[in-house]
Amino acid sequence: MNPEKIFSISSNEDFNKVALEIFNFQYANNRVYRKFSDLLKIDLKQVDKIEKIPFLPIDLFKSHTILSSEETIQKTFTSSGTTGSMTSKHHLTDLAIYEESFNLGFKKFYGDIKKYVVLALLPSYLERDGSSLIYMAQHLIKKKCPPG
Repeated sequence: MNPEKIFSISSNEDFNKVALEIFNFQYANNRVYRKFSDLLKIDLKQVDKIEKIPFLPIDLFKSHTILSSEETIQKTFTSSGTTGSMTSKHHLTDLAIYEESFNLGFKKFYGDIKKYVVLALLPSYLERDGSSLIYMAQHLIKKKCPPG
């Protein structure tokens, strides 16, 4: 799946088309997702709109490694969870896609990051490792005020 397709969506029709391509990619390349879909008896030919795409329950992200690539995991984000509960894990083999996603999202809705002061008061998140929100906030702060 070419990530550039995701970042070039410009209409609802494009979104639906790309969502179906991603579903087929995930089914073909993610063994946990394929097994889950097979257990639901999903007929791939019947999945012709996004409402028919099965979504993995969050519990599977707690109990299984969900990956659609044989590439090395670059980063693992974890949910905050609740005290004593097992957290879900989001493994990324291409951190650049995540970064491009929030960078383009910020630009689309707010404009150039350099026109903003980024204040990120996230004390409870700073106390734990693996927060995607902390990662994003730190990245945006560095874009605004690069080191050096």
